[in-house]
Amino acid sequence: IDEIEALSSIYGEDWCVVDEDEKIYCIKINDCLDQPKWTICLQVILPPAYPAAEPPIYQLNAPWLRGQDYMELANSLEEIYVQNLGESILYLWVEKIREVLIEKAQSSDPEPDIKKTSEEVDEDDGDDFLLDYQPIQEDPIKIVNYITSESQEVDEELPSIHHGNPITDRRSTFQAHLAPVVTPRQVKRVLEKLYENKKIASATHNIYAYRIYCEDKQTFLQDCEDDGETAAGGRLLHLMQILNVHNVLVVVSRWYGGILLGPDRFKHINNCARNILVE
Repeated sequence: IDEIEALSSIYGEDWCVVDEDEKIYCIKINDCLDQPKWTICLQVILPPAYPAAEPPIYQLNAPWLRGQDYMELANSLEEIYVQNLGESILYLWVEKIREVLIEKAQSSDPEPDIKKTSEEVDEDDGDDFLLDYQPIQEDPIKIVNYITSESQEVDEELPSIHHGNPITDRRSTFQAHLAPVVTPRQVKRVLEKLYENKKIASATHNIYAYRIYCEDKQTFLQDCEDDGETAAGGRLLHLMQILNVHNVLVVVSRWYGGILLGPDRFKHINNCARNILVE
């Protein structure tokens, strides 16, 4: 469920919920050019045992995708599944398909018939999915004690802090803040600086997550905080893991407006975070 929510945030209008109850989704993938020539629709059904024990059931739709092209792409997807058994793989599949489309766009292959392609593309039906949260399988590394340990008290430069555009829905407002960080001490300094702002300090929730890559150990230091918005920190960290961002802290402030938003609040938190990461 975390994976689906993150993918929806990453791919926006190209992501479509076909049947929420049956977990059927469709994503439109193109070659990333200003005027895309090559497009594929990937439709997936997620079986109950995905990702632990079953791969997604999928179908690739494009009028030009036949024979050898289809087999080669299907084999590539199969290989990704085998190499990542038990892990979420939809993002890897989408980006692999995009890689193939970019190669075709850069080759001398003739363009497909545009009319046929557009007929094959499923229109986004606009349905928002409202899903209950399930915790991510892997607990984030807890290093709160490490952050405040004496060994980290050396004064470090305060990183620059960026503020994203706010999103307002039914009187609740969400705004993301971002800072590049390379040590847990910098994370603490940025949080302290943000809380000096009376408006941010007065937010109902300040949800955050960070990932720091330790090159010497080739591991990530990462942690997250819900600040009373149950499960929001874990979802934010999962989004950052899927986007493979590192050495960054993202904080999302929410000012509650008195109207319950239900699961929509998680969508707004992820969208705020994704937008500021892209910017």
